[in-house]
Amino acid sequence: MEDYSREPCPYRIVDDCGGAFAMGCIGGGIFQALKGFRNAPQGIGRRFSGSLSAIKAKSPVIAGNFAAWGAIFSVVDCSLVYMRQKEDPWNSIISGAVTGGVLSARKGVAAMAGSAIIGGTLLGLIESVGILFTRLSADHFRNPSPTTMDNPTDFAFAGASQANVSN
Repeated sequence: MEDYSREPCPYRIVDDCGGAFAMGCIGGGIFQALKGFRNAPQGIGRRFSGSLSAIKAKSPVIAGNFAAWGAIFSVVDCSLVYMRQKEDPWNSIISGAVTGGVLSARKGVAAMAGSAIIGGTLLGLIESVGILFTRLSADHFRNPSPTTMDNPTDFAFAGASQANVSN
């Protein structure tokens, strides 16, 4: 099943990388603002200054890490789409596992295996929730089953005609 809401594969890598960078920049900025505010010395001016300096120092690093994750994930996902010739949830699950392993490669084989298991498990949970919501929302758009009666007016007055027959 094709997902037509996404960019085609070569452009998807840049799109996902940029989206991950923006998400890391915004989320990291909010997190670092709160952390810098909390860890700054007393005084409202100092706290805002500490918050701003923490955002400037750490937010680009977090955004870059998110962008690296998004780029590796998209490259692996596009490679799997090309090799398997289909786009399904298994591509995302495998991509999450490979991305987790690649990003922790400098820490050794044990850390790679652990991160790959965590990455695959997290993407498996995300894909499962997506499939569950798709199936639940599909019931709302399903057409009602047709009635077995020939005349639709018989259905509307079936209760009234039964009451008249019994009297």
